[in-house]
Amino acid sequence: MKVWHWLNIIWLFLFIIGIVFVLVRKVDGVGAVQTPQVKMISVMVLLGFYLFIWLCQLITLYFIKKHK
Repeated sequence: MKVWHWLNIIWLFLFIIGIVFVLVRKVDGVGAVQTPQVKMISVMVLLGFYLFIWLCQLITLYFIKKHK
């Protein structure tokens, strides 16, 4: 289970780095200026991705514990 906890810490760390990157940048890859509204939409998309990963981990953990 130690590996499981370390992987969760790594995912959380990557999520925090992603949010900082989105909030700090002035323009995106296309060159469009990032307004506060666009930044919040980007954070919500990132949050949705993080929640999807978290849900997949919960389902995987359920099946791992069920087989023990």
